[in-house]
Amino acid sequence: VQLQASGGGLVQHGGSLRLTCAAARRTTSNNAMGWFRQAPGKEREFVGRINWDGSTYYADFVEGRFTISRDKAKSTVYLQMNSLKPEDTAVYYCASGLRPYAGRDLSEYRYWGQGTLVTVSS
Repeated sequence: VQLQASGGGLVQHGGSLRLTCAAARRTTSNNAMGWFRQAPGKEREFVGRINWDGSTYYADFVEGRFTISRDKAKSTVYLQMNSLKPEDTAVYYCASGLRPYAGRDLSEYRYWGQGTLVTVSS
């Protein structure tokens, strides 16, 4: 499965971005989809995920600022990010889970997109 993440860019502190993750074919609709990020010099970390049933779960640092949604018909997942902070600066990756339900562990995700850079200026 090929995943393509897009929508990154430069935004000011407090601004918003919507990231999109499109799958090359409709094999992700029955699996959980996750978003992760990796800041320079840091390990890749969990941002949030949406399960097959639409349930979502987010990392603590999200604090209600981000929302994940999916359009199964389009094999697309979105990450709406509001109230962005400079510490949100990172490359954001989407990933397809191994099963319909997944958590925050990287090992639960099989396929990964190439990443899209989000830069938040102060």
